[in-house]
Amino acid sequence: MKIFRHLCLFPALLFLTFLTACTAEDRRAAQEHVRQLADEAVRELSASAGKELERAADALERAGEAAAGYAADAGGEVWAALQPEEGGRLELPAVRDAEAENILQRKGFTLSYNAERGVPNWVAWELNAEKLADRVSRAAHFYPDPDLPPAQAVETRDYSNSGWDRGHMCPAADNKWDAQAMRESFYMTNICPQHHNLNRGDWKELEDNCRRWVEETGGPVYIACGPVFYGKAASRFIGKEHRVQVPDAFFKVVLAGLAEGRPRAVGFLFKNTSGNRRLDSYVNTVDEVERITGYDFFAALPDSVEQRVEAAYRLSDWK
Repeated sequence: MKIFRHLCLFPALLFLTFLTACTAEDRRAAQEHVRQLADEAVRELSASAGKELERAADALERAGEAAAGYAADAGGEVWAALQPEEGGRLELPAVRDAEAENILQRKGFTLSYNAERGVPNWVAWELNAEKLADRVSRAAHFYPDPDLPPAQAVETRDYSNSGWDRGHMCPAADNKWDAQAMRESFYMTNICPQHHNLNRGDWKELEDNCRRWVEETGGPVYIACGPVFYGKAASRFIGKEHRVQVPDAFFKVVLAGLAEGRPRAVGFLFKNTSGNRRLDSYVNTVDEVERITGYDFFAALPDSVEQRVEAAYRLSDWK
């Protein structure tokens, strides 16, 4: 403001000088004198303004550092507030007493196995930046689960010539960080009969997107997925030595954004058929997936957060 006040005085000073100068020579001398004074004033004002701007820049930098510190503290508080109670794991659905299930803990995931159907009820895992490391190659074979008795342990030949793919629930690509995790992802308890085009197409694209969401946010993503059975009388089965029920559809639910202090969740439902559609063709709220499957997902979240993120989604958050 000082600069503007001084510059505004310049025309008035020049006008008064002209009035008091009588001859042309006097006017020229007065003009030169005024120019010299003006130049000197501008130099002084520029120097002063430069110092003021420098001080202002220093103040802004200090304010920015303080704001970043407050934001980090606030983010830490939000992250702490969103953590589950001790012993709780965000990716795990609540256990259902009425369902046949055998909870099996693997290095890279947890699953609930249904021996009556020969497939998992659900598979759940946390995917983070460390697990995106590409340390081991994809396994070459599928294996019966060694933790099951032979009468329950589905084998890879039960799928042979069935017309169905051996579809991973927790994908092999999410387990390249560790050799044991990779091998366990090829246990048949992590596998469902899946349409070939779905397995190699839209289902795989969603798996790729989950890894991309981890890369873009830097924070963990919590995932649960599994088969859907609509209770039709004409259920389909495959298997040579073990009966394996063919799912009617598949679900996947994803929770992200906790490390950012902006939790969000989304659900997906895929019919077990051929498809080549956009992601928004399969998207649903987590509440809707819960209604169809009967599971309570992300139950370890604080109730207020769980209710909010499961009731709605913004597809723009998942592009």
